[in-house]
Amino acid sequence: MIKEIELNCTPSEAADSQSIERLVASNCQIEVQEINSIEYLRRSIDARSKQPKIILRLKVYINEEPPERERAIDQLSRVGSKRQVLIVGAGPAGYFAAMELIKAGIKPVIFERGKDVQARRRDLRAIQQEGVVNPDSNYCFGEGGAGTYSDGKLYTGSKKRGPVKQILQLLVDHGANPDILFDAHPHIGSNKLPQVIQAIRETIQKMGGEIHFQARVSDFIVHEGVMRGVVVNDEKEFLSEAVILATGHSARDIFDLMGKNKIRLEAKPFAMGIRIEHPQALIDTMQYHQKPRDANLPAASYKMVTQVKNRGVFSFCMCPGGLIVPTATAPGELVVNGMSMAKRDSKFANSGMVVAIEPDDLQELKRFAELRCLQFQRAVETAVFNFGDGSQAAPAQRMTDFVKGTLSDKLPSSSYIPGIYSAPLHEILPGRITESLQIAFKQFGKKYRGFLTEEANVVGLESRTSSPIRIPRDREKCTHTEVDKLYPCGEGAGYAGGIISAALDGQLVARAVAAREF
Repeated sequence: MIKEIELNCTPSEAADSQSIERLVASNCQIEVQEINSIEYLRRSIDARSKQPKIILRLKVYINEEPPERERAIDQLSRVGSKRQVLIVGAGPAGYFAAMELIKAGIKPVIFERGKDVQARRRDLRAIQQEGVVNPDSNYCFGEGGAGTYSDGKLYTGSKKRGPVKQILQLLVDHGANPDILFDAHPHIGSNKLPQVIQAIRETIQKMGGEIHFQARVSDFIVHEGVMRGVVVNDEKEFLSEAVILATGHSARDIFDLMGKNKIRLEAKPFAMGIRIEHPQALIDTMQYHQKPRDANLPAASYKMVTQVKNRGVFSFCMCPGGLIVPTATAPGELVVNGMSMAKRDSKFANSGMVVAIEPDDLQELKRFAELRCLQFQRAVETAVFNFGDGSQAAPAQRMTDFVKGTLSDKLPSSSYIPGIYSAPLHEILPGRITESLQIAFKQFGKKYRGFLTEEANVVGLESRTSSPIRIPRDREKCTHTEVDKLYPCGEGAGYAGGIISAALDGQLVARAVAAREF
């Protein structure tokens, strides 16, 4: 017999397998020895009361063995070279598109401007410790994309493009912790995800796919409205039946190439603001109503959203037990993001706090047409960098001083390795962003006791929440609306907002390519 049940447990009970077995037996009115297997379907935390609870949804096999599961990668067969598709970008959209093409018997040929996950580490160390930005290898560019070294969170609201569970299962098949299959907020961690990405690469190569690193696409080959191929590193041409464009949200040179080739783009809403950093213990107390946090509870997180004068203000990429990292993709700009390791054991919690920006907000930049949001993003990043000393040190302010509009005499400690310095962020940021954040912080402080505090830093600039450009595509065919055989995909094209949604979009586009081109 198989039963699905829900348990309401204390954190200590949820952490102990024998306690779970006893609770399951009691719930099912059976003896413990009658339980053959317990499968976790979902695990979440209910922290609304003073005593947080762990909610478990379980499938219980009673006097019955669970079925053997075939790994998703066992369904793949090696492909030949007769049918192939070019993929630009080795992030989640590109890699999951590649596996979907292999499933259809088509060879993927991937071009990644950055380095593989291991070689990429040296460039991350250089930007962290020396302030040197490699424009082809950094926190945004390189194997695995922006999510690889900036947290590896797997949250998504994207359900319509395909089964999320299948994406998670493929990650588990390549070495991710199986807990991501049932955790309400699955997370791999920046110290674990690189090995998973490497394993995915090895699967693609084993099945006949090609992956070229340090292979920057420098031009498109377009003839009579049809995408015929790409030029790599200004010298070598590659031709194919189709090109999947799976670059991330920061590949600005790709947008320039599209303009050069008269390939239509559209301005797209995005968001900009700061990254806010609290002591993790403060967030734990705020969310769990206890101090210190129960050892069996994870570092607490939060999600906040409000409207200020009809403009959305919201938290983004919240990293409990995390670090702030420098994510500029070119010299002369300053951008920060957040990340955390698998254990989320840093003493800091950080989150983006950003303000929604619509293309119509930027009337002063109308001369840039579809590139006006990108131009605004670039201009603010440059202004923040130029305010400093030419390093990747970031301007910061106590949260309370930011709200009051006063310079901070002294700053709390921070996880940001290049360092922070006191600066009037309320003046450096565009006025519409500063005003919206100041009002929102007051609202959040009233709703969440302890959130508005002098113990928190606001650090600038958080500007790469999503692409400020959309590459228009046909809803059914997934091709560009004007250039045939060009398939825009993922975050850079404006159709995803994270690892899972990008992977789903990669699969969706790959299926469209297989159905239409072969």
